[in-house]
Parts: sequence; C-alpha cells; structure tokens
Amino acid sequence: MPIKIYFGEKAVLISDQSGRETDQLLNQPRTLLIHIKGDNNPNTGNSLPDVSSSPQATESVREAIEAIHRPDVDTVILLTDNYPSTLEAFYQQFTIIQAGGGAVWNDKGELLFIHRRGKWDLPKGKLDEGETIEACAVREVEEETGLVKPTILRALPTTYHTYQEDGKPILKESYWFEMKVSGEQNLNPQTEEQITETVWLDRKDWQKVRENTYPSILDVISNL
Repeated sequence: MPIKIYFGEKAVLISDQSGRETDQLLNQPRTLLIHIKGDNNPNTGNSLPDVSSSPQATESVREAIEAIHRPDVDTVILLTDNYPSTLEAFYQQFTIIQAGGGAVWNDKGELLFIHRRGKWDLPKGKLDEGETIEACAVREVEEETGLVKPTILRALPTTYHTYQEDGKPILKESYWFEMKVSGEQNLNPQTEEQITETVWLDRKDWQKVRENTYPSILDVISNL
C-alpha cells in the first residue's frame, strides 16, 4: 500500500506499483515522477522497515524532497522497485514523532471537530514513552475535548506530514482511530493547545470543514 507524506498542501507519494491514485496523479501537470529501479523484492507494508537504504534510494529521496519545494511541483511520486529501502531512506531524512488521535461519533451520528490555529482539525497528540498508540489516542481525545471514556471502534489509515521544529525536519506519523462516546458529554476545548472551539457536526455539515482543514484530515474523514 502506498503512503502519502504531506509537505503543507503538497505531497510525496511512495509506492512500489502503479495504481489508480498514481495514474490519476500522473495525469496532473504539476506531478513529478521519480522511478527508482534496481531491487525486485518489494514490500507493500506501511511501517518503518528494518532494512538498510541503498545509495540510489537515498539520492532519489533527497531529489524528491528538494523537488516538492519547487513552485511548479505539487506532487512527487517515488515509484520504487525496493519499497523498504526507499521508505527507510525517506525516514532517515527526518526526526520521527508518533501521535494518536480520534474521529469521534456521538449517539446522534455527529462527528466531533476542533478548531485549532485557524483550521478545523481532529483531536490528536504525541505518544508518551511507554504508552500504547491506542491509549495515546484516547488520552488525547479526552484532554483536548473534555470527552469522557471514548471507545475505539476500529483503526483508520495512518497519516504522515512534515514540518520544521527548532530548525529540524520532523516527520509525524499520526495513527487514527474511529471512536464513539455515549450519553450527554460536556465539551471543554483545551485552550493551552490553542483549541478555540469543539463542535459536533452532522455529515451534511462537513463542507465547512473541508474548505478549511489539512489534507491529512480530509484523508481521515474520507474513510468514515
């Protein structure tokens, strides 16, 4: 399964095979294809592999990261014959931070959204040492929204995005879970995390979220 790493509104897609999404992106004029050839042992997993990256993969990954910052490029596709080596090479360029978060339904079939730093978002936060990713997701939902005892229903696709922190490139892996809460719940946005609003929205009212959110959040809610 390919993974998509966001650089703001842009993305690098790493894949070991041409598929529907890849083919659609290749038809876009602002897509750059970098094909890494060499190894015939692909792996379609989406977790960090325990393999060494090849010099060719490292060079191509650096080329992709440089290209995604060009004004004439919106998407870079890294099509590779050695998925584990390419993914390892990509991870080596960043400090990795893992986070857990939730897409939470109430009894009315409404989804909880938060408003943070001027955009609509879903509650999530960094994994603490010794904590499972599921426990992290539940804790962050409770801390950021005031909800009590959300129950995990299923795992959702992991999202990836990059940013700079103290001059260092960061790659954040966000593990998402579909959740549900029962009964009357008092919402309490965590202002110290710059959350200014928490709101339940029926699916028909999600358009205002779609118009002002992050691409990774669009990916999450598209799976609900």
